[in-house]
Amino acid sequence: MTSTTDDETVLRGVLDRWKAAVDAHRPEDVAAVFTEDAIFQGLHPYSVGRRGVAAYYDSQPLGMKAAYRVLETRRPADGLVLGYLAVEFSFTDRPALDVKLSVLVTREGDAWSIAHYQVSQA
Repeated sequence: MTSTTDDETVLRGVLDRWKAAVDAHRPEDVAAVFTEDAIFQGLHPYSVGRRGVAAYYDSQPLGMKAAYRVLETRRPADGLVLGYLAVEFSFTDRPALDVKLSVLVTREGDAWSIAHYQVSQA
């Protein structure tokens, strides 16, 4: 695994907010973790912007939870951190779904947000 402590700390700060909102089924709070113009590719057709992120997570079943593990990080430029993760989405009524997730987080002022999110089935 190639990762720096600082980069992983940045990712965890963003992804812990994402996870808390996903676990609580708060679609608008999930969307708030993303930039206004974020490219979002879940397992459905992609969208751009927070409205699409909120709609996607609003369509997910109640009780869905996310658990993630950081596999790799890179810092392609100042103010950008790329992360590659393993994520398990668990459900109350069906088997868990294991996916891989790539995110690009960007610094906006003092805060970090997700600018690009792409899931692929493991």
